[in-house]
Parts: sequence; structure tokens; C-alpha cells
Amino acid sequence: MKHFKTLLFAGLLFIGATSFSNAQSKIAHVNTQELIKAMPAMKSAQAELEKLQKTYETEIQTMATELQNKMKQYQSEVESKTDEENAKRSQEVQGMQQSIREYQGTAQQDLQKKEFDLLKPITDKAEAAIKKVAKAQGFQYVLDSTQGSGVLLADGKDLMADVKKELGF
Repeated sequence: MKHFKTLLFAGLLFIGATSFSNAQSKIAHVNTQELIKAMPAMKSAQAELEKLQKTYETEIQTMATELQNKMKQYQSEVESKTDEENAKRSQEVQGMQQSIREYQGTAQQDLQKKEFDLLKPITDKAEAAIKKVAKAQGFQYVLDSTQGSGVLLADGKDLMADVKKELGF
């Protein structure tokens, strides 16, 4: 009976050990931020965003210059105008200031929307390539090793080179 218990215990240990070794997952990592930054499509998206931002900045600067010129003109003519005309001019200046602020807000929203629209296909393509490479190499989990993402030790397989190869660069 004692021999049977020892044999049973040894069998349970063996089954537990093999189950544990089979349950261990294959884990890899990739720095997605670095990958996306290196993608050729990202460079063209950034150039397009910078061009749009400069367009908005130029327009805002033009509006601000126009406002400053009007304010200088109105200040130099304040003595020669009636109180009613000065009040109208003051309202006009306030309206111009308000329209500049509204345009800045609209421009910021447009830039954010454009950035999302340009980057979504790029990030989707990178994610699909990561999944394809991970599946092909038998990895069950791929961690993002971008600094600050929570991965403190990236000692497993780095998929960066394989994913870049999959994306064609």
C-alpha cells in the first residue's frame, strides 16, 4: 500500500510537471512605436499633417495681422470718432478676436481628425503584420515593448526585424 501511494504521488508529479511545461506560453515582444515610426507610410502621413498645420498657422497669422492693423487704425482714430462709432468698432474687434479663437479650435479639431484618419490604416497594417508574424512563428502573446508600456524586461524574441520584413522594408 505504501509503495502504491509513492507510485501514485510520483505519477501525479509527472503529470503536473508535463502539464505545466505544456501550459507555458511562447511570448515575444515588439516596439510598436518604433515600428510605426519606421514605416514609409508614416513619413508621408507626417509630411501631410505638417503641410496642413502650416496652412492653418498661416491663415491664423493672417487673421491676427489683420486684427492688429484694425486695432491700430481704430486707436489712432478714436479721438475723431463719436462714442457710438467707437462702440461699433470695439464690437467689431471683439467679433474678430472671437472668430480667430473659433478658427483655431476648428483647425485643431481638423488636425486631430486628419491625424486619426491618416494613422489608423498605418497602425492597423502594423498590427496585422505583427499578428501574422507571431502566428507564423508560433507565439501566443506579443507584448508591446515601447518604453512606458509596462514591459520591464523584454528578454523573449524580438519580432521587429521579422515584422519589418513582412511589411516590406
